[in-house]
Amino acid sequence: MPASLEERLTELEVRLAFIDDMMASMSDLVAQHDRHLHELRNAIVALRSDLTAVRGSLAPAAGDEPPPPHY
Repeated sequence: MPASLEERLTELEVRLAFIDDMMASMSDLVAQHDRHLHELRNAIVALRSDLTAVRGSLAPAAGDEPPPPHY
């Protein structure tokens, strides 16, 4: 095999190895972000539940209050 062809093949193999490594790193990062998003969704669900409970205990609904006295 001519030297230039062998050099080109070696360069392509190096690039392929780099791309494979980069893809593995990106895959790990995507999995990490997916776990983080799942944790954030769970936190939002818990916060919504807490907010609903707090709203219910703060004040009765406006329709439940007696009308104000008229002068």
